[in-house]
Amino acid sequence: MSFELKTGQTIAIIDLKGGQVADLFAENANDPNEFISPGVTIDCNESLNLRIGDHIYSNLYRPMLKVIYDDVGVHDLLHPCCRIEMYEFFYRNGKGHPNCLDNINAVLNEKRPIIQPVNLFMNTKIFPDGKIEVCPPISRAGDKIVLMTEANLRLGIAACSVSESFCNGGECTPLKIVIQDDESDFTAL
Repeated sequence: MSFELKTGQTIAIIDLKGGQVADLFAENANDPNEFISPGVTIDCNESLNLRIGDHIYSNLYRPMLKVIYDDVGVHDLLHPCCRIEMYEFFYRNGKGHPNCLDNINAVLNEKRPIIQPVNLFMNTKIFPDGKIEVCPPISRAGDKIVLMTEANLRLGIAACSVSESFCNGGECTPLKIVIQDDESDFTAL
């Protein structure tokens, strides 16, 4: 799904059935060479986590989105979009497998070789020795995160297609997206 949003609009990403990861990518509507950067976001927020009030920053260190509501509080800033090569590496089934890289590139009419999204609802455990483990998401049916745009943006959002691991709890399910022009009551969505 792709969306064009103006500064000050809000977007709610809702996990309809629970346990579904949403890959979120955004680029400046006027300059696709400025795009969200989880690495810069980690640097600027000084955290591997996103909290209410935190910003998602661009590769140019400018805020693009702000977290204004979050039922879950667990999101991943480490993993790139799943893609054919990832499916081949881990599962030996990449040929023809739906994937977030192709899905986001298609909806944004781009050909980026790699996309580093914000993986909403993805539960990545980080161990003291630096090892990581993808665990089942803790999001439940109807849980959501609401983001406010801080620039004019083009967004690409994909319901992650990894059913081979705990990433989506072993089953891929739909998302619901709600866009509003302001911070009206989004708790009832």
